[in-house]
Amino acid sequence: MQTILDRQQAAHRRDGTPPAALRIDRLDRAIGLLVDHASDIADALSDDFGHRSRQGSLVSDVAASIEPLKHAKHQVRRWMRRDYRGVSPAPLALLGARAWVDYQPKGVVGVIAPWNFPFNLTFAPLAGILAAGNRAMIKPSEFTPRASALMQAMVAKAFDEAEVAVITGDQDVAEAFSALPFDHLLFTGATSVAKHVMRAAAENLVPVTLELGGKSPAIVGRDADIDLAARRLLFGKTLNAGQICVAPDYALVPMESVDAFVDALARNVAAMFPSLRGNPDYTSIINDRHKERLEGYLRDARDKGATIRELNPSNEVLDSRRMAPTVVLNASDDMSVLREEIFGPILPVVPYGRLDDAIAYVNTHARPLSLYYFGNARADQEHVLANIVAGGVTINDTVVHLTQDNLPFGGIGPSGMGAYHGLDGFRTFSHARAVYRQSRFDITAMLRPPYGKAIDRLLAFKIKL
Repeated sequence: MQTILDRQQAAHRRDGTPPAALRIDRLDRAIGLLVDHASDIADALSDDFGHRSRQGSLVSDVAASIEPLKHAKHQVRRWMRRDYRGVSPAPLALLGARAWVDYQPKGVVGVIAPWNFPFNLTFAPLAGILAAGNRAMIKPSEFTPRASALMQAMVAKAFDEAEVAVITGDQDVAEAFSALPFDHLLFTGATSVAKHVMRAAAENLVPVTLELGGKSPAIVGRDADIDLAARRLLFGKTLNAGQICVAPDYALVPMESVDAFVDALARNVAAMFPSLRGNPDYTSIINDRHKERLEGYLRDARDKGATIRELNPSNEVLDSRRMAPTVVLNASDDMSVLREEIFGPILPVVPYGRLDDAIAYVNTHARPLSLYYFGNARADQEHVLANIVAGGVTINDTVVHLTQDNLPFGGIGPSGMGAYHGLDGFRTFSHARAVYRQSRFDITAMLRPPYGKAIDRLLAFKIKL
């Protein structure tokens, strides 16, 4: 790994800042890989998961990866333009002084990608990395070995190792990878692991972007269409069987609407998945360990007095590692389902009295990666937005803010650090270099000793209210 990094950094120093044409060529090559291997990607992911919805993979890991790459391709020339700024004091501009920002490639960016969306969470950030003129080293998850091996073979076809390289391996390899002296490191994964990654990166003062998770709340307002809210919430909760960092983790529902909301969830699960066993649209849990973890959350909740309602329309015994969407009622904060990020198709429903009570509940917990609000009153929407700090928000739907190329994606505090997507990704993976070009007039003469009356007049002008 160190040898590959040395090659990439040496090539970056040798070749300098790449022109727009080369950046676009690299983006095109990445797009071509996804287009040419779309079917292979869906097959590999299904093998790794035990079963994964083919259409789900084509949407989330192929199409949703191509879009940000195309967006970057079409915008990169504009993003690269010199950003002229005003000079201060302003009269200096009349004398010929100029100030601007150049966005320089940082060099080599390390990418540690997770198992839940291996291609999307590699190729979507690559849009910003390559558009910014960087090279990249990628470490995909060992939990998806087929997908990781496919990614390695794909990338090797289209990129020289000195441009983009994929390194596969287990946790020991990941730990060594995170300790490399990159010019920037992007980690997507669990908050607990991020602490180790950031600690390793700190040894080399490597700047990091952390895309984490946490417990993203969905608040159902009193004026919400309950059936519509249930249907759209289920989209985020059953996508990849809830194994997505921006999945709604729990729902806050007006106490008088809880029964109607749960009934609406049941109706909509039946409409989406009339059968769960063998259903090609319904994804399995990634491995036995994660399924046991989820089942443990339900056992813990049941033992502590919660009511568990499994939304299994045909009352089937499920195959493989599939797990039915499951609602947890009467949950309390001492239960794992309300303490830990769920990352699966379990939804605790928490009743509230006033909207301010729901807001207060969210604010007593760590700041979430995503916030969802269902309701049509603009005043209530603005009240929620003003009083909850979250990484990103979708109003009257779930997950969709993540798909917007013109919006930054990132968390805050325990849910992440930094952001990417679109222009924000380009700037995350660039160094904003400040440049000031002085006028030919010697306008700083008064700042040099020996000092006289001119500096006294300037100081008198500056040091005042």
